[in-house]
Order: sequence, then C-alpha cells, then structure tokens
Amino acid sequence: MRTIRPAWLVVATVVLGVAGWTTTELTSRASLPLPVLPFSSLATMGLIVVVCLILGFKVRHWRDGHRDRVLDPLVAARTLVLAQACAFAGAVLLGWHLGILVDQLDTIPLRGDLGPIWNIAALGGGGIVMIVVGLVVERFCKLPPEDTDSAAPPREKPEGRGKEEFA
Repeated sequence: MRTIRPAWLVVATVVLGVAGWTTTELTSRASLPLPVLPFSSLATMGLIVVVCLILGFKVRHWRDGHRDRVLDPLVAARTLVLAQACAFAGAVLLGWHLGILVDQLDTIPLRGDLGPIWNIAALGGGGIVMIVVGLVVERFCKLPPEDTDSAAPPREKPEGRGKEEFA
C-alpha cells in the first residue's frame, strides 16, 4: 500500500474550498441558508477519530514488539485504510467549510449573530483534527526497517515513491 501524499490532501482541500465558495455564492443569491453541516456532526467526526486512534494504538502496540497476541493482518489493513479515509474526509470537510468561511468573511461585521461563523470554524477545526489523526495513525501502521545482521542479506529498497511496508 502507499502512504498518503500530502499534496493530494492539499488538492482535495483546495478543490472542495472552491466548491464550497461557489455553492455558498449560489445559495446566497437564491436566498437559501448556508450549506453547512450541523454542529452535531462534530460528534460523528469525534467518534471516527476515537475509533481510528483506538485501532491505531492496537497496531502500534503490536508493531513496537508487544506480540503476546496475534494481530490479524486484516485488522491492520483496515486500520490503515480507515486512517487514510479519515485524513481525506478531514481534507474534504476542511476545504468545504473554508470555502464557506471565505465567502462569509465580508459579512462578519454586519452580522448580529456569529453562531453560523463559529459553527463553520468548529467544523473546519474538526477537519484539521481528522487529517492529523489520519496521518498519525497511518504512521502507527508503518513497519520499522528491520535490523540487518551479518547472516541475513540486506533488504532491497522498494522501487517507486510511497511504496512502504505496513503492519
């Protein structure tokens, strides 16, 4: 499997930022409400982050040499995929809400109620947390390079960028 390339996270954030800004422009011209997730979606984002961290710590514990129990390879692979999905979902949420926030910046002095702005900022912050946790848990799943002793031949370096071994 390949590691997440930060450039792809940036691309997803920028593309969704433009989409969020465009959608906000169109909805404000049609006098529709802001296309923002409800504040309660932070609970779902938090649950995803917690599950990702729990599974990541389980894989990290095994990777660091505490192998009293067998680690199912499918659990390790699913943890890695969950971590990568968490990072990409965070990039999408961050980009979307940043686009909306950029559109709403000029209305902040005119607003009497800043509740929607705080909601947008909180959801953007949740996206940042998801990105960070996804990247950290992905690192938890990476196998350390093996020590080479004189009896064993040295391992060959994998060809291509981003191809690394995971637990």
